[in-house]
Amino acid sequence: MTETTPNHTQTVNGWAALEANGKITPFVFKRRKTGVDDVTIKIIYCGMCHTDLHHVRNDWGITLYPLVPGHEITGVVTEVGSNVSGFKVGDRVGVGCIAASCLDCDYCRDSQENYCDKVQFTYSGIFWDGSITYGGYSEMLVADKRYVVHIPDSLPMDAAAPLLCAGITVFSPMKQHNMLQAGKRLGVVGLGGLGHVAVKFGKAFGLHVTVISTSPHKEKEAKQRLGADNFLVSTDLKQMQAGARSLDYIIDTVAAKHSLGPILELLKVSGTMVLVGAPDKPVDLPSFPLIFGKRVVAGSLIGGMTETQEMMNLCGEHNITCDIEVVKPDYINEALDRLGRNDVKYRFVIDIAAGKSML
Repeated sequence: MTETTPNHTQTVNGWAALEANGKITPFVFKRRKTGVDDVTIKIIYCGMCHTDLHHVRNDWGITLYPLVPGHEITGVVTEVGSNVSGFKVGDRVGVGCIAASCLDCDYCRDSQENYCDKVQFTYSGIFWDGSITYGGYSEMLVADKRYVVHIPDSLPMDAAAPLLCAGITVFSPMKQHNMLQAGKRLGVVGLGGLGHVAVKFGKAFGLHVTVISTSPHKEKEAKQRLGADNFLVSTDLKQMQAGARSLDYIIDTVAAKHSLGPILELLKVSGTMVLVGAPDKPVDLPSFPLIFGKRVVAGSLIGGMTETQEMMNLCGEHNITCDIEVVKPDYINEALDRLGRNDVKYRFVIDIAAGKSML
């Protein structure tokens, strides 16, 4: 493991956490030169995921410092390697969570690279050459062509950026668990960065969508702003009882410890709940709602590259984007603090170009 190799010849301006104090500062580093299989990208926007906050603070004990976060990246191709045929200079592209995988296991061959035992992520990972990966809080990126997707011309680059993580995180389980049948009933637990995109996908697929939240004040935005059909306050026993056995599927996006029992009771017999949030403590999973309802609880992690491109194309067709607040790089630390308080509707996106005068 090394920060760079002799092949790292491109000087890049970015923003990094140098230690686990939660602060991001300007940072100059090196990226590899464009290889034969690489696509070099001028980064225009980068979304801010809750995972960024966990890594900056080393909440999971796996952060490699210095850390350049960011895995919701949109930009324009400036150079391509000699083996690259699917991209050309000037293309609008995106890079999500994956930087490398083994390319040879059953999962990689099935375009489920996200489940490869050797998967490495866009930041705080180890690339094939042994170097530490740096993410999208920076002015440019060199990415292997196999982990780059096209951004449809109909999508704005800023509001499309969070689709590279938040979007694929909810799209993948919806596809894998056949939640695409018009007229079926979907529950979305939590109305944040992931949840609001799940509502949009659900409506695009013709589903009846119910938002389940601890916050009664979110009902108006769920219904009027996002088009949800129903809203349940998860702490209201009467509402939850009235909704029993009413849903075919549930996507749980909550990233805090909570009990799955009351939520599972909302599922019909043989219904499926998929967890896509990542609480730092185990959730409560009582057995009776599973046994008496023949229900299934599953998990899901982002998506493979074929699936990610499929999601992007679908978003282009249905004009699905994320609701965002665009910030300049000098606001990154404040945005991370607000993200920790869930004080954003629904995703911060960094305008990377706006940071040139601040470096």
